[in-house]
Parts: sequence; C-alpha cells; structure tokens
Amino acid sequence: MTRLPGDLSLARRIAACLLLPLAAATALAGEPALERLRYDRPGLVVDLGVGLWAWPLPMDYDGDGDLDLVVSCPDVPSRGIYVFENPGGDRRLPVFKAAVRIAEGVTNIRPSYVGGEVRVLAPAKEFAGFRANRLDRPRAIYPEANLVGPGSRLRANQWQYADYDGDGALDLLVGVEDWSDYGWDNAFDATGRWTRGPLHGLVFLIRNRGSTGAPAYDPPRRLEAGGRPIDVFGMPSPCLADYDGDGDLDLICGEFLDGFTYFENVGTRRAPSFAAGRRLADESGEAVRMHLQMIVPVAIDWDGDGDTDLICGDEDGRVALIEHTGRVLGGTPRFRAPVYFQQQADDLKFGALVTPSAADWDGDGDTDLVCGDSAGNLGWFENLGGEPGHLPRWAAPRLLEAGGSPIRIMAGPNGSIQGPCEAKWGYTQPCVADWDGDGDLDVVVNSIWGKVAWYRNAGSRTAPRLEPARSVEVDWPGPPPKPAWTWWTPGPRELATEWRTTPAAIDWNRDGLLDLVMLDHEGYLAFYERRRDAAGSPALLKPGRRIFRSEPASAFDSRHTPRGLLAGPLRLNVGEAGASGRRTLTLADWDGDGALDLIVDSRNATLMRNVDADAATCVATFRDGPPLSSRLLAGHSTCPAVVDWDRDGVPDLVIGAEDGRLYYLKHAE
Repeated sequence: MTRLPGDLSLARRIAACLLLPLAAATALAGEPALERLRYDRPGLVVDLGVGLWAWPLPMDYDGDGDLDLVVSCPDVPSRGIYVFENPGGDRRLPVFKAAVRIAEGVTNIRPSYVGGEVRVLAPAKEFAGFRANRLDRPRAIYPEANLVGPGSRLRANQWQYADYDGDGALDLLVGVEDWSDYGWDNAFDATGRWTRGPLHGLVFLIRNRGSTGAPAYDPPRRLEAGGRPIDVFGMPSPCLADYDGDGDLDLICGEFLDGFTYFENVGTRRAPSFAAGRRLADESGEAVRMHLQMIVPVAIDWDGDGDTDLICGDEDGRVALIEHTGRVLGGTPRFRAPVYFQQQADDLKFGALVTPSAADWDGDGDTDLVCGDSAGNLGWFENLGGEPGHLPRWAAPRLLEAGGSPIRIMAGPNGSIQGPCEAKWGYTQPCVADWDGDGDLDVVVNSIWGKVAWYRNAGSRTAPRLEPARSVEVDWPGPPPKPAWTWWTPGPRELATEWRTTPAAIDWNRDGLLDLVMLDHEGYLAFYERRRDAAGSPALLKPGRRIFRSEPASAFDSRHTPRGLLAGPLRLNVGEAGASGRRTLTLADWDGDGALDLIVDSRNATLMRNVDADAATCVATFRDGPPLSSRLLAGHSTCPAVVDWDRDGVPDLVIGAEDGRLYYLKHAE
C-alpha cells in the first residue's frame, strides 16, 4: 500500500489525537482507584479483544503497508475506537500490539473499500477522512436514517458504499435489524415455544442514478433473493463481493446469532439477481459459526491472496479471521472456521460481563480467579505470584473442563426468558468452594437458566478434575418454587432461582457446613441452610429463609437503585422476567468488626454493611451505602469478589466489569 501525502505514523497519530476521556468512567480525586489487572508478562500472547461488542474496521491505519485492526467498542466501560497495530510478520495471523484508544466508540459503524481507500459510514452519514480526522468530520449523505419507517424498532442500522450494479457510481447498501415482531421478553408458552415473531434482518439498496461525486439516489428498495425479500435473523451486516470468482458480486449476511447466509448472484454484474440463501459452509460442509453472537462481519481480502475473506467481530470483543479457501463446492464458496486474532497481552480479560470468584484453585497457596462470562464459559486465571508490594502476574485464561470437555452453559432456543435470540448466551455465575466437604474445591454455578448446579472435583486439591454438573438439591416439602415466568418445571429437589445471580457458598450459621446464600425465586436474598445426614456429613439444603433485612431501603432493581425507602426484608431485585435476577454478590467482613458484610453489584460495587447480626437466629440487617467508587463499570451488571493478594489481613476487592476486564480496588485505609 502506498503512503498517502501527509500520512502520519501511528505513534504520531496517537500523540496528535486528543484522547477523549470517559467522564462516567473516571474516578473522583481522592477516592480509592479502580485499577485494571494486567498480565505483567512480556511476550505473553492472548486473544485480541476490546470490551463488549466488536465492530471491526480493518485498514492500513498507519500507512505502513500492512492491515491494522481498528475496532469500535460501543459499550461501557471501554467505549471507544481502538487501533491494534500490525507489527508485520505473518500476513495472515500477525500478533497485534496492544490496543490504543483513538476516539469515542460508535455502534453501527462500517468500512467501505473504495478505490484503494477506506471510507467509514454510520447511519445516513460518513466520517470524512477517517484516518486523519477520526470522528471529527461527520457529514450527511442521505436525508433519512430509518429506512423501515414509523413503528419500527431498529437496533442494527448498517450503511456502506458499494457499486452494486457495476455502473461506476457508488450506491448505498444498508442492513437493518428490526425488533418490531420479536418484542422483548417473557413470551414462551407452557411447552417452551416462543409465541412472538422472529428478529428481522433486512437489506436495502439505495441506487445512485447520478455519479459518485454528485449522487442522485432512488428511493430505498429491499433486496430480494430467490424471489423473496432478504430477511435473516437480525444484524444482517451485508457484505458484497465476488466470492465464487465468476465476475459478479454475491452477498453474505451475518445475523444476531452466530452464522452466515450466502446469496449467490445468478444474474450478472450489471443486473444482479440473488438465489435463495444457503448457510455459509467450510470445506467439510459444516456451517461456519462464531463462538458467540451479535456478530459483525466485514468483507476484505485480508491475506492478499486474491479472494475475499471475512473479518468478524464477536459480542465478547474478540475479532476473528474467516478465511476464504479459494474453493467453490456445490456452488458455494468454502471458508475456514473462524480463527481469533491474537495480541500482545495487556489487561486480563475473560469474555464479557465477567464474573470472578476468588479461590486458590490449584492449591499452591495463592489466590487465583475462576470466572464465568456472557458466553456461558467457565475459566480460570492462574496467579503466578509477583514482587512484594505489587499485584500478581497472571497466566492466560484456561477453560475449565468437566468430563473431559470444556464447560459451556447456553440458553439454547428457550433457556433465556428474553427469547431465542439469546441462544448462545449463558451468563455463568460461579462460586468456588468445598461444596461436598471432602477437602478439595468444587464449583457451584448459576446461569441464564436459573438452575443452580455444581461440578464435583473428583481430582485433588492441587490437580482439580471436575465431573459433569449435577443439581444443587433442596429438601422441599412439596413442589419446588420457581419464578412465576419460568415456563419449565424444576425437578423434585432442584433449586430454580432467578437468572444471572451469584450462588454464595458460605458457612453462614457457623456450624461447620457450607450453606447457600443467594436470591430466591422472587428476588429476596435467602438463606439455604445445609443439614447433616445420619452420618454427620453434608446433605441437602433446607428451603430458603428470608432472614436478611436492609435499611434505609429494602427493595432494589437490577442496578441497585432503591425502589421505595422502607426498611424490611432484603429484596435485591423487584423486577420480573428479563428484568429479574442480574444480581451478583459476595460476603466478607469488610469493616473488620467480626460480622459478614454484603457487597453487591452496582455501577461498580456497593457495600451493604452488617449493622445488626443475631447469632441465635442468624438474622442480619444490612445498611445500604454508596458505590465504593464513582467509576462506571456496568451498563448491565458487574461482579465483586474479595481478595487479599498483599496478605495484610485486610480484604480488597476485584470487580468483574461489562467489558470482560477485572478491576482491583485496594481497601481504603
């Protein structure tokens, strides 16, 4: 690639760029600082990633002749556009440098490759001269951004330039995601069938009858394939290119879930006509699928071999290469399975909406982190120790396995109260504890389903080996309770609570057995006491008791906003259906008075101090306080975990954030 006149090196661009501070993510002067955990491991390589949701803009950003990855992240707390510089070497899979933030994050941002240049669009506008100006020079390119019209519920709205009909004038190609028929939330019947419509992923052409320099656009029209309007399952991200090598432009669309649809152009370059869609497949004929969902593909010849590949962002902030093999079988171009790009390790990151549990998982005497995430994975970061006075160094995350396979809990078509569009989410919430009392550490977990399960460690204290999941059992006197909106019926001893909530395994009554403290089926914080069997060993849990109170407020929503100012039984979430659950917590003696306090998710984390504990009845009253920091770490939720890495006997905090990163908060002196 030729360096353009006036191009700056990446370093000079960054130095010249005013990096926009995120006011909501900046701590106030004088308060304890939230510090990102860093690997502190030069030479370590990990998955490349931004925060929640990656919108890739591959381009030669620094003008040095190779393709860098520019990625927009639209969500908190890492909202921004980031450059991952390509240091050269392997053209196909370079190890990128760590990210540098260059601008605010933008959703619905798309690159268009025109005459060897990259032009960056958002709905009905272009960011003129993006490489030099970033977002500073937006200009309108069309008078209306909503092509569906009144009454629509648009989310994805993806605009790009393309010479659709080969006449030399750039047209506009627009992918739109409409949620009008899908609605949102709580629409399963008693058999688990979704009773509303699907997501719609529509593709519009705005044909240019003028020229590129002086466009004269026709009214928008929907593209058809196989004689019917194109309609994929949301998030179409349309990608026009000659994928089958016959000289005309075909179309590949993504979706809100994890797959791709190929529409072959069976017309000509000047008069396109698309065949009915077929699933994009690999050389073995298997469908090409991303690990997660909310995928954002972009078409580009990444490896310079003359065919068009896909660069695809995932919901957890990672970006993958889906390489064209150069082969066309059965009329369909064949691609390789996604390979996620790598970067020089910087911050610890595990998926999105990471949920840490602190424990010495490998039994070597220090505190590791076992984490869940939005994808439903479970993994762990090994603490490698560090210098006195410094935070630990870390190994790259490793997935936990059970029965020899990586653990992944997913909603599937009907496991999320918010419907089938959440099929590949799992929202695992782990707690590491010796649940069966045999001296090693097991994993108790809740998830998107609200089914509380545990993985027994059949290995040893220093070499864990997890068995497949089994239900956490409660000695119910009758049918198990469940949330009113849960369509499925729990088994006779199963614990069905609200989704995306922490199971805290702790000896609350100090009788030597681990109990369970967590939200019950109506959002109240409940105490599930463990009883002993005839031999004195740990046995089933007793039904939950609402022994926890709160003042001055006792009822909250999922963001820990008080809903009423009356003291009473602690109800951590008054919401229903999709607004229910979503609460994470940990219990620790934060203030050193001998009583266990409650730390819950909020904009970061909030201490609810234990101000009245009755040893005889186990009843406790918590007093709600402000967040421990002003810094915003969540649009949905965070997850706190207590650590003491400096071994001073004073608890500190790790907070899992929406961006998948882990933030350390040293206890204020």
